[in-house]
Amino acid sequence: MFLNLDPHFIPFGKQNEIEFKSFIFSGGEPHIKILADFDTNHIVTVTHRINSFNDLGLFCLAVDALRRMGVKTINGFIPYFPAARQDRLMVAGEPLSVKVYTDIVNGLNLNKIQVFDPHSEVTPALLNNCEVISNHEFIKEVKRRAGQDVLLISPDGGALKKIYKVSEYLGGVEVVECSKSRDVKTGKLSGFKVYAEDLQGKPCLIVDDICDGGGTFVGLAEELKNKNAGQLYLAVSHGIFSKGFDSLNDFERIFTTNSFKDIEDDKVEIIHL
Repeated sequence: MFLNLDPHFIPFGKQNEIEFKSFIFSGGEPHIKILADFDTNHIVTVTHRINSFNDLGLFCLAVDALRRMGVKTINGFIPYFPAARQDRLMVAGEPLSVKVYTDIVNGLNLNKIQVFDPHSEVTPALLNNCEVISNHEFIKEVKRRAGQDVLLISPDGGALKKIYKVSEYLGGVEVVECSKSRDVKTGKLSGFKVYAEDLQGKPCLIVDDICDGGGTFVGLAEELKNKNAGQLYLAVSHGIFSKGFDSLNDFERIFTTNSFKDIEDDKVEIIHL
């Protein structure tokens, strides 16, 4: 059975859904009431897209409500795990944010918690009973839709391990490695490099887990064009796109999932989870 807290996010299809209502109190606190009677011996999976602390709060309240109804086995699915990018301390005075979120979720004592393509190995290491859903099938579908024999482009060192696993899953697609520099105090990006002399007009697919403002991909697109790249494609598992799409005009198509939000734009193709 499934308790889908976001009515627009139904990752396992419309089957055995638990009816509920939720609202925000005037003081700002989320609230939930589960309306349906059901056999509490069933496994219940709670799904939600976490875009705020209130979203996380609603997820926690839903688990508590189910427990108080007598549900014995509760799973969770949080496709975009919040604060996964804050997985190390960069400068003094900052929190280890991912540890804060994982501690909260661990406190729910879930039977299993699924996350989709987490930013690094830190999140699943910190989460109890975590099951990672890789980006392999997502990229396989992207490659099919792109309709070309694309090169896989790794945007930076952090993406290398995952992209070679994707390449292996796809039967050995050629990977082009890239790098960049980031000022940890300001976040400013510079020094984009593509480690190939001539891409010979071949289509290129940049693969990464998150697109927030898109600065990495704007800078990398320019360097790829300087190395004689053909059509450029971008595939990101979690599409935040906080600065919109105007700066991403170098890309023929952008592919993402609905893990974070729903997107409607002519340049973007959504592959639903």
